[in-house]
Amino acid sequence: MAISNDTGPGTGRTSGDGAGRVLVVDDDPTVSEVVTGYPERAGFTVHRAGDGPAALESAARHRPDLVVLDLMLPGTDGLEVCRRLRAGGNGRPPVPVVMLTARGDEDDRILGLEVGADDYVTKPFSPRELVLRVRSVLRRSPSTASVDEPLLVVAGLAVDVAFRRATRDGSELALTLREFDLLVYFLRHPGQVCDRERLMREVWGWEHGDLSTVTVHVRRLRSKIEHDPADPQLIRTVRGAGYRFEPAPRPPGGTPGAVRAEEGRA
Repeated sequence: MAISNDTGPGTGRTSGDGAGRVLVVDDDPTVSEVVTGYPERAGFTVHRAGDGPAALESAARHRPDLVVLDLMLPGTDGLEVCRRLRAGGNGRPPVPVVMLTARGDEDDRILGLEVGADDYVTKPFSPRELVLRVRSVLRRSPSTASVDEPLLVVAGLAVDVAFRRATRDGSELALTLREFDLLVYFLRHPGQVCDRERLMREVWGWEHGDLSTVTVHVRRLRSKIEHDPADPQLIRTVRGAGYRFEPAPRPPGGTPGAVRAEEGRA
């Protein structure tokens, strides 16, 4: 069983902090039991599935707020399950996914992020870390945002922070939770050079982590907001320093390079 022996603070039920339904998908019964136990003690309602088809069936039936998904599953593997979960359906937003993997290879982690996983935990892992990451992702939901937050409008993008909706030239963007948070961060810091360490800290909330996670998410975000992702004009790479968000020039009378906040809502 590839789980670290970590039973420190943070694994018990916390009053008022347990709202959420989690689906745990792992074909190892021992790992599944442990992975399930810690979120349950933290106050989450947890369902389990042992393979891909069972995971998709359970997700459709229980509508979890988050899925903890093992990469290595019999039959339909975790990557394909993630793709199908990310497709959403019936007008509902895609369910967030935290990928579990025993593989240490960076390519596998990147592939999981490329298909839409919001975060990942590599085995062996600390159950407390898993609970913290689950909570971190679940906090980024429409119910936790203030409806008084303004719309952010720039360069054909319109981002409703409170309701976590983003459009490009009027068409809604299918963004993962992390992609959305990254876009909001760039919009709120136009013209600033942000290195990957800063983005990991400010967007993911982690002091340390695999910086390739940031690289993958920037690439995915560019593919959705840039007219030509191969020649990005909004999220520019500053060689050796990081990334800079450069809004398109505004019409005469506007403030060049500024992000406009609109207080009203229709």
